[in-house]
Order: sequence, then structure tokens, then C-alpha cells
Amino acid sequence: MIGKLRGKVDTIGESFLIIDVGGVGYEVQASARALRNLKVGEDVSLTIDTHVREDAIRLFGFQSELERNWFRTLQTIQGVGAKVALGVLGIMSPQDLANAIALGNWAAVEEAPGVGKKLAQRIVAELKDKAPALSVAGLHVPSKPDGGAQPRAAAHGHAAGEAISALTNLGYNPQQAAAAIAAAMGELGEAADTAALIKRGLKALAR
Repeated sequence: MIGKLRGKVDTIGESFLIIDVGGVGYEVQASARALRNLKVGEDVSLTIDTHVREDAIRLFGFQSELERNWFRTLQTIQGVGAKVALGVLGIMSPQDLANAIALGNWAAVEEAPGVGKKLAQRIVAELKDKAPALSVAGLHVPSKPDGGAQPRAAAHGHAAGEAISALTNLGYNPQQAAAAIAAAMGELGEAADTAALIKRGLKALAR
């Protein structure tokens, strides 16, 4: 099974790209959001999810392990296949998706191609228990091209994680805590520190 590909972008199509790895071209399905960030001729490294069928082997590429995890998680929902899962990730980052689920914002999910109202509501309802962990994971720090981390993004993710943990320790369930902190981040911005997120989160929970 192929888990990762690193090479040069040879071709970019409407829903796929071809990666040249040592002279061998691999056709990889990817989300519209991922494809927009790529250019022909540049180096690329994608995490791969391999689907093996009797008549074909399909490769799906993602910009992070987190995004691949969401791709797999979405497909646990009845009515969501690979195409729909890619469509959702094509309009929403992992963080946006986790926050939408934590907040019960099915309308945001409904904007994805191939997703109607009922399916969007099912996705949000069935994944709400996974949103607390994934909403923090959605703030995962991407790597720079040179392999270094982005300190500011790391601080933001750490603050959100600490705030959710603090509210949970105060007796709120993880779903309530995640939704409150997601709402707080929406109001205060990702640069908000832990104390500010906790304060705003408590206000939201007191309503």
C-alpha cells in the first residue's frame, strides 16, 4: 500500500494531479482546495490513501495526515463515499470542518458538492462525539517546506487545546467545551490566548 508520495507535479487536472516520482507518473485524486495550492513543476509531498478494487487501484492525496484522517472518518457515514468526502474537504479545511461539527453548523457542510441537507445533518450529528479531539487536531501545525514548524500556529493550537481541557476539568462535557471554544475562536480570532478563550467560552456556556 502506498502511504506517501514525494516528487514533482507533472499535471494538474480538474480533480487529480500526476506526480512524477523518479520518472514514474502517479495519478492522484485530490480535493479542489489542495489542487489550488499546487503548481506544475514544483516539488510536492502528499499523504496517500490507497483504495484497491478488483478493477482498479485509486490513490487519494492529502496535504497532511490529519486531512487523510478526516477523509477516512467522513466515509464512515452512510451516504458518504470518496467523492463526497473529497468534496467536503475541498471547501473546508480540517479545522473548519471540526468547528462546524462542534457548533452543529450543518449548513456549512451542505455547501459541499454532492451534499444535501439531510446528509449534512447526518454528518454533523454522527461525528459530533469526535469533534472535540479533532477540533484541536484541526489546529495541527503544518510544516514549512524546510521541515520547520510555524510557532504562531502552534501557539494557537496549544491555547485552544488548553482551553478545552480547562472547561472539561470544570465539569463540562467535551462536546460542550469544544463547541464553546470553537465559538470563542470565531469571535476572538485564532490569536486569542488561553485565558481569553476560557473566559469567552464560559460566557457562551452560561447563556
